[in-house]
Amino acid sequence: MEELAGYQYVLIIGAGILAGAINTLAGNGSAITLAIFTEMLGLPGNVANGTNRIGALFQCTAGSYVFFKNGMLNLSRAKLNLALTCIGALFGVGVAVWISNEQFMVIYKYLMLGVFAILLIRPKRWLAETDEKASISPWLAVPLFLGLGFYGGFIQMGMGIFYLAAMVLISRYSIIEGNALKTFVVGLYTTFVLAIFHWKGLVDWDLGLIMAVGQSIGGYYTASFASKYPKAGSVAYVVLLIIVVIALYSLFFRS
Repeated sequence: MEELAGYQYVLIIGAGILAGAINTLAGNGSAITLAIFTEMLGLPGNVANGTNRIGALFQCTAGSYVFFKNGMLNLSRAKLNLALTCIGALFGVGVAVWISNEQFMVIYKYLMLGVFAILLIRPKRWLAETDEKASISPWLAVPLFLGLGFYGGFIQMGMGIFYLAAMVLISRYSIIEGNALKTFVVGLYTTFVLAIFHWKGLVDWDLGLIMAVGQSIGGYYTASFASKYPKAGSVAYVVLLIIVVIALYSLFFRS
């Protein structure tokens, strides 16, 4: 790693805090961290993809701890989802170390457009409480969560939003408990995804650990807010809507 200027340390950690907060409450914070790694620090795309997993792991560990401590992380209904997502992530990272993720940006763009439509069409569902009696058919769960895991292992950016949508709209979790589960599962599969990127020499640990400082702070305090604030679900919905709108503007209208 080349010597960084003081302002660069501040910018990286500040970006990490923002990304950690966004990822914990909604998703797509990787759009910020990947931009810092590629545009400001000049990392190749595949190295940025691997390095980005360090902050994700630290942020998810901090957030999951807080959600669990405050009774918001319930894994009893999600064992199949967790297993399928992790298996999918193994396949995704296996592909990611060999080919560029640019081909997936078209898929990402239209998936994000679909989430935006659902946010507007069914806002009440996003603000509903967890339905403990809801169940999901294995015929839907297997392809859905394998696919989400593959996507997360491959690129990560946007994974939080897509996984959260599945938790809220299909598995019938509240947006906060869905966020807690999303934080846990991303941290779980990121452990071995990061190990594979490291094995292939695609991780800059120095830069990744600097970013991880900020992401840990953002993840920890945002999870604390989400666990304790009575109207956190409404805040999460608004943040999610804003993040999706920004992403769509960038994808469709920014030259």
